[in-house]
Amino acid sequence: MSRLFPSISCVYSLSSLSSRVLWRATPSISPPTGLPCVLAAGKKDLIDLHVLKEDELEEQFVRGSGPGGQATNKTSNCVVLKHIPSGIVVKCHQTRSVDINRKRARDIMREKLDVLYKGELSEVNIKKKDSELRKQEKRRKANDNLERKRLFKEALAADSKHGNDTV
Repeated sequence: MSRLFPSISCVYSLSSLSSRVLWRATPSISPPTGLPCVLAAGKKDLIDLHVLKEDELEEQFVRGSGPGGQATNKTSNCVVLKHIPSGIVVKCHQTRSVDINRKRARDIMREKLDVLYKGELSEVNIKKKDSELRKQEKRRKANDNLERKRLFKEALAADSKHGNDTV
């Protein structure tokens, strides 16, 4: 199976009250005893998000808003998803399809719950901090290059002044 679908791997999870243990392997490797296998495809880097229980969610379909005219204003394809225990509300109207909006609303809800429950250790915050650090490093390198260019131009200007005095 891994030869046909290289991005699919097998994820074994063991849930306890305080933590969650994940063991990743290809489907050809046997799992530790007693762990069920779940195929995971797509977002490999955000695999340890909160699992949503449908009985904890309240879902509504409301009319959308924004650009699109009559097609947007008359159809109820905007999904409003509320997580009852935490009170978090997510509104998703990214596409015209209700099914896609439902899926995206649940993905957004998982990320928000991850931030709520894990705080600074959530995968979303860690990725955001890594992105900011890369951006700062890129900016620092660009400033260093500009400073080197400025110093080089000054050195050329100083050399040309000294060259004109001697000629």
